[in-house]
Amino acid sequence: MVSRMTLRPVLTAFALVLGVLFAPGIGVLGSGATEAHAVTKLTHAQATARFSSSGVTWSSSGGCSNRNVSTCTSFDQLNLPTAQGAQTLKSATGCALNITGGTETGHASGTYSHWNGYKLDFAKSTCLTNYVKNTFTYIGVRGDGAPQYKSGSGNIYADEGNHWDVTYYNCGGC
Repeated sequence: MVSRMTLRPVLTAFALVLGVLFAPGIGVLGSGATEAHAVTKLTHAQATARFSSSGVTWSSSGGCSNRNVSTCTSFDQLNLPTAQGAQTLKSATGCALNITGGTETGHASGTYSHWNGYKLDFAKSTCLTNYVKNTFTYIGVRGDGAPQYKSGSGNIYADEGNHWDVTYYNCGGC
């Protein structure tokens, strides 16, 4: 018969292994666009260097980049695939792209939020709107009524009226 002193460490180890195997985004259960993963986070300077090199511009209603001020446009803690997604969008569309919202406070919360580095807002332009509507698949309206389009790579573009709210689950084929 197995003693309690021997069984307890074995069961503890087994529970830890199961926790790793079945944790979201880790282990054998696969991964999809609905699971959050550990990603490389960028500083504001790293993100702006990427955007500048690709011809992507950004603006701030407050003329600032402080992540903790809602009128600023910050890229501090932006996910690398999100920055790469904007670069991919620029090269795919050939449109002038201007980012008006990044990781600053003041946006809706959630796992795939601006604050967590998954979203960017782009200023509306005829070029960008035509590209999204003619290239991506319309998937219906979001809970707030914003029409949504899904790219081939799984990223979601929501038309919020005066700008595009884009959720980047990946770099969009970079």
